[in-house]
Amino acid sequence: MINTGITALESYVPEQIVTNEDLSHIVDTNDEWISSRTGIKRRHLSTGENTSQFCINTGKKLLDKTGTNAEDIDLIIVATITPDYATPSVSCQVQKALGCTNAFAFDISAACSGFVYSLSIADKYIRSGLYQKVLVFGAETLSKIVNWTDRNTCVLFGDGGGGALLEPVEKGGIVAEDLHARGDDEALTGRHHVVENMVCTHIEKGYPYLIMDGRAIFNFATKVVPKSVNKILEKTGFTLDDIKYIVPHQANSRIIDIVARKLKTDIDKFYINVEEYGNTSAASIPIALSEMSEKGLLKKGDRIIITGFGAGLTWGSMLIEW
Repeated sequence: MINTGITALESYVPEQIVTNEDLSHIVDTNDEWISSRTGIKRRHLSTGENTSQFCINTGKKLLDKTGTNAEDIDLIIVATITPDYATPSVSCQVQKALGCTNAFAFDISAACSGFVYSLSIADKYIRSGLYQKVLVFGAETLSKIVNWTDRNTCVLFGDGGGGALLEPVEKGGIVAEDLHARGDDEALTGRHHVVENMVCTHIEKGYPYLIMDGRAIFNFATKVVPKSVNKILEKTGFTLDDIKYIVPHQANSRIIDIVARKLKTDIDKFYINVEEYGNTSAASIPIALSEMSEKGLLKKGDRIIITGFGAGLTWGSMLIEW
């Protein structure tokens, strides 16, 4: 039986840091208001780099770290809601920049669940036995779709990207998954485009920014995430005592607190870095995993659960054994 393992992790975030104090100069807010409600202190914002560059920089690190030849990559998947263009895809831009001439490539759009969805897709390709090396990225330049006069959203989001090299492994790797979508809820939308052409001229205009019902998303996440994690445990027969870390989408520290309480487990089991990066959507989980790898927190035999939730609505969890 072929298993799919994560053999390397890397990330890249812009150097420019914007603090809560910085934001207080452009909207009516302050550090106490933001940090007490979200746990966010800082976020990294692009000064010109776009989503493709976050992936390219991450990809270079992955190839260098593992000594992998670019020509040996079979597939590139990028999860993002903020591509550079409608077309070409970010993944094709990455393929060109890295020289992965033998890889096919595509993007997926599942918002903050995007990296979990992408790992699931990559897993199926590797388990088929036809593909050996897959690069999976989650990357966003959310600052280009944030309304910087709306204090309810602009304080939440940041830019950056992370990625993983996936390869066949004999033991462990991706053990189980639980993926969902609910398209009847539009509590979070971004960049609404209307049809407008020579035969169809709408009075309604599109809206280029994110719109979020924060309370609705909060309630959604605190309900579905504990259920999804428990579903993973039911599928595998493990208990939370068997899990070293839970790595959630980094949206809001209060969401993570409530999820921990509902799961009846210590908050220390959760890896949290929302204070430094804010909500980076599809990038948040791979950035967190990359940090954990860099700190030596992911050791052979460790079991972790990653769990994402976001616009769509989408959500999902995955158990991975190191």
